[in-house]
Amino acid sequence: MSTEEISTAAVAPHKPWSCVLFDLDGTITDSAPGIIGRLSRTLLALGRPVPAPADLMQFIGPPILQGFELVANMNEAEANQALVIYRDLAASEGPQDDAVTFPGMVGLVKFLFKAGIPLAVTTSKSEVQANRILEHLSLQHAFVVIAGASEDETRSAKGDVIAEALLRLRELNVDLSNLVLVGDRIHDMEGAAEHGIPPIMVEWGYGSPAEAPGAIAIVHSVDQLRSLLL
Repeated sequence: MSTEEISTAAVAPHKPWSCVLFDLDGTITDSAPGIIGRLSRTLLALGRPVPAPADLMQFIGPPILQGFELVANMNEAEANQALVIYRDLAASEGPQDDAVTFPGMVGLVKFLFKAGIPLAVTTSKSEVQANRILEHLSLQHAFVVIAGASEDETRSAKGDVIAEALLRLRELNVDLSNLVLVGDRIHDMEGAAEHGIPPIMVEWGYGSPAEAPGAIAIVHSVDQLRSLLL
């Protein structure tokens, strides 16, 4: 495998991994169209202008409240009001709009599961919605833990979500001695670093190689990711 195919740090942790943590949006699922559609309708419902699609993409990755405050210039009360509308739309419409997967990722998750590697999801998406999406994809059973943002967003930062996932994994006696996290945004890389977990950046998501500080690898295809995980 050439350095053009996978960029790695000089000294990197390596398989066999005791557990693999996956981001959801931008890593397993291509949820941008569904998220942007709900954001647009949320802003319209509040009588606010709808930013350009490129600006709305900034919502994907960080906690949703942060997006309302920083991208839509809302104060805390306005952001919480927007969150209620956004979550109501997600609840009423179901998971199908967010359940479009990147080619090959469903197969990879199933393969890792059959190989007996414990898997977990760590997402800044609402945990309730994450469970609905993975159930819709018939993947819920493949993950030992599905950790996401709490409904009140008190747990939404990626580092906090990872901490919750690790707590639940320890309670289930999952071996955490050699973890790896797979994600697509800087929030995944930074959240993993908070817990001393080596991250892998996938390029098919919503970030870029510039968002990969500390990543042990930047992969361009699911086949390359598979070779690092198995």
